[in-house]
Amino acid sequence: MKFSLIGIDVGTTATKATLIDGDGRELAHFARPHATDRSAPGKAEQSPAAWMEGVAAALRHFADRADLSGLAGIGLCSQVNTHVFVDGAGTPVRPAITWQDTRAAPDAARLDAAVTAERKTEWFGGPVPIDASHALSRMAFVARTEPEAWARTRHVLLPKDFCALQLTGEIAADPVAAVGLVDSAGAYVGPLLELVPGAAGRLPPLFPFHHTVGRVRPGLPGAGAPVMVGDMDAWGGMFGCGVAEDGDAMYQSGTSEIPGIVSTTVVPTPGVILFPPYAGIRMHAAPTQAGGASLAWVAALLGRTPEAAAALAGEVGEGEAVPLFLPHLAGERAPIWDARSRGTFARLDGGVGPAHLARSVLEGVALSVRWAFEALQHSAGRRIEAARIGGGGSRSDLWCQIRADVLGMRLERTAVPAAAALGAAIIAGVGCGAFEALAPAVRQLVRYDREFLPDAGRRGYYEDRYGHYRALYETMVPFNARF
Repeated sequence: MKFSLIGIDVGTTATKATLIDGDGRELAHFARPHATDRSAPGKAEQSPAAWMEGVAAALRHFADRADLSGLAGIGLCSQVNTHVFVDGAGTPVRPAITWQDTRAAPDAARLDAAVTAERKTEWFGGPVPIDASHALSRMAFVARTEPEAWARTRHVLLPKDFCALQLTGEIAADPVAAVGLVDSAGAYVGPLLELVPGAAGRLPPLFPFHHTVGRVRPGLPGAGAPVMVGDMDAWGGMFGCGVAEDGDAMYQSGTSEIPGIVSTTVVPTPGVILFPPYAGIRMHAAPTQAGGASLAWVAALLGRTPEAAAALAGEVGEGEAVPLFLPHLAGERAPIWDARSRGTFARLDGGVGPAHLARSVLEGVALSVRWAFEALQHSAGRRIEAARIGGGGSRSDLWCQIRADVLGMRLERTAVPAAAALGAAIIAGVGCGAFEALAPAVRQLVRYDREFLPDAGRRGYYEDRYGHYRALYETMVPFNARF
């Protein structure tokens, strides 16, 4: 097929992009990091201008390395529950509040207490929590603490929707990324929005993933190419992992870990995010707070790169004592949704060295995902024996094997690391008419490079570790509640 597609993912730590041909072969890739401001307790903000600098740089990078005359479309996806408040001209009135920011926790507690589990189940199909990253919590927080900025706000957008606005001049969003705001039919929940005066009028209109927001403005590479509204990173990564049909399971490893199961069966389960149905797909997801972020933290602590820290973990010999790690560096999301919990190393002794700490972090993250997958399997009403894994954190063979052993699952790894960007490109292929639907596009464009099978000899070890992991969290709850 003589056409190309671009997928762009505005992630938590970087803007990543891929240029593929119509057979799924990657022609070029791009990544540019952007900073997060953590200068105050609970604060995690980013510059929307930095996102657009990354998007523009990606387009220039591809134009320098390939012929874009056959560019059929551009798809976008991004971190979700990251909110940018813009005025009528599309200019941010304050820095964007990322999903890691916990300062809206008091507002979230008030809002969550105002909605019964029964009402949530009526609206969403399950008791979806209103936490500190929820859009309503963020709007209440800004209205309470920065009334002037709130008064100037015309729209509250996700990063992908902000970038689409800058590329095309048009406003659009999708119903899936508006999780927690829309009902099972994909429409905003009026009674919920009424809890924050002015919220409803500041939310963007909703369209399908493959809807063309507009065309790239003159002056940028790819000018005139259609830009699709796209989706959140979890769904972009889902498609980029090759997951699109009932019974499929994904494991996305990035700054956070995002396991998910596609299932039309719904068993209301606390702690699980239940997305509204889309194109026959019902995704049950359980995003954790700090997957790759935990590895990056321990790597910085040890004065190494994340890749080197992951490799260092392989130096731990069989039978050596490894500390137990809770990866709650900024609280935890699914399935416990505890913003007060904090990271913990347990069972340290004088023999623990850098390799043991690195191994402990890899294991702790995998154990957190096991807890999430247990909730997911209950929610989806099915047992999962295999999942498709992608994202930057999946590049470590050692970590993938640890995950397979901890989960007791076969893991199939995608060949293209930037799964969410690939998913955005797939959406662009559907939006431009190159593919008739998402499922056939996913089947044609996603490729895999390796399979990881669980080691039966490690099962008992990780069963024991998992029990202690759960007990360690419960033990720390009263202590963390004091702060």
